[in-house]
Amino acid sequence: MNFIDLVLNFFFPQTCGMCEKICNDVICSKCRKKLKEITFSNRKCFLELNGIYYDEHMHLFKYNGIIKEKIRLYKFGEQGYLCDFFSKIIFLDKKTMNYIEKYDYIIPVPLHKYRKRERGYNQSELILNSLHKLDKNIKIEKDILLKIKNIKAQSSLNELERKENIRNAFIVNNIEKIRNKKILIFDDVYTTGSTTNECARLLKEKGAIKVGVLTIAKD
Repeated sequence: MNFIDLVLNFFFPQTCGMCEKICNDVICSKCRKKLKEITFSNRKCFLELNGIYYDEHMHLFKYNGIIKEKIRLYKFGEQGYLCDFFSKIIFLDKKTMNYIEKYDYIIPVPLHKYRKRERGYNQSELILNSLHKLDKNIKIEKDILLKIKNIKAQSSLNELERKENIRNAFIVNNIEKIRNKKILIFDDVYTTGSTTNECARLLKEKGAIKVGVLTIAKD
C-alpha cells in the first residue's frame, strides 16, 4: 500500500456495506453469513410465454428488509460507493456467476442522459464496472442500448402505466454487436418487468437469439 492509499485509508477507512462497521472488505464476515441466509439466487424460465420477450430471469434477493434499504440508499441516497457492496454479493454467488457466463454480453439498463446527470451515475452500470474488476472475463457492453425518452419514474406508476410509459423509450445503437448473440440485461430491481421486457423486445427484434435478465432483487 503506497503513501496516498495509507492517507486515504486513515481518513476514509473501508467499511462493510451492510453493517457499516470498519473492516478489510466491502462485506464483513458476519454480514456474509447473514447475506447467505437470505440469498435466493433463483432462475425462472419464460420461454414461449405470450408477451414476455426475455427467456429467463435470475434474482438474488426478495426486495425487502436490508436489501431494499441498501438499494434505495444506493439509488436515491447518494451512496454510489455501495456499487462495490452489490458487485461483491454477485461475485460471491457461484450460481449467479455461472448464469452470467452463459451469455456473450451483459448490458446495464441505460438511463436517459438527463436522469443520469441528475443522479450522478447509472446504478446498474456502476455495479457492472465494479464486478468487472473482480472478474475480467465478464464482457460488458454499454453502448448497445440507449434510452432516448426521459420518461416518468417507473416506481411512481402502476403496471399498466409502466408498460405504456416505457414503450419506445430505447433504441439499439449497434445492431451488429447483438446479431445472433446471447444478451443478458442487468438491473437493480425487478418489479413488474416492464422495463426489462421492453429492452428484451427490442434486442430480439434486432437479432439477438437469446435474452436473459439478472437483477439483484425482485419485488
